[in-house]
Amino acid sequence: MILRTASAADIPAIMGIWNPLIRDTAVTFTTEEKTQEGLATEIDSRGPAFIVAEEAGTVLGFASFGPFRSGPGYRHTAEHTVILADGARGRGTGRALMVRLEEAARARGIHSLIGAVSGENAGAIAFHEAIGFARSGVLPGVGQKFDRWMDLVLFHKHV
Repeated sequence: MILRTASAADIPAIMGIWNPLIRDTAVTFTTEEKTQEGLATEIDSRGPAFIVAEEAGTVLGFASFGPFRSGPGYRHTAEHTVILADGARGRGTGRALMVRLEEAARARGIHSLIGAVSGENAGAIAFHEAIGFARSGVLPGVGQKFDRWMDLVLFHKHV
């Protein structure tokens, strides 16, 4: 497995992994699918903070971080995303991506990474606990998708 900074060439694969999760699951509260243009901007703006895992030319997943909240008091805190293709789960891909993402965060002066996980995403909750993130709290019923209200589970880790 190769871990590297994402490029524009990865956009179709990233969309192929991410958009079905947006469209068909409650692992994310958003209902707006990713576009080529939007991902190009995100990859450009995040640079080394947008990482893909690749094996034999196939993107297995990606991890990224961006601002947690606006304002100078939060400049050393970032919120991350880690998304894997079905076949990449349970193989150490997510853990490897997060190790590299934490390195990128430290290099940019980030002190804390925040994970905001759908309360219905038991796999992501277990994953964050397994890689050393502390559960910081639950915001009950703050997300809505598929005509139901869902909890948001917050995690943090000092990197």
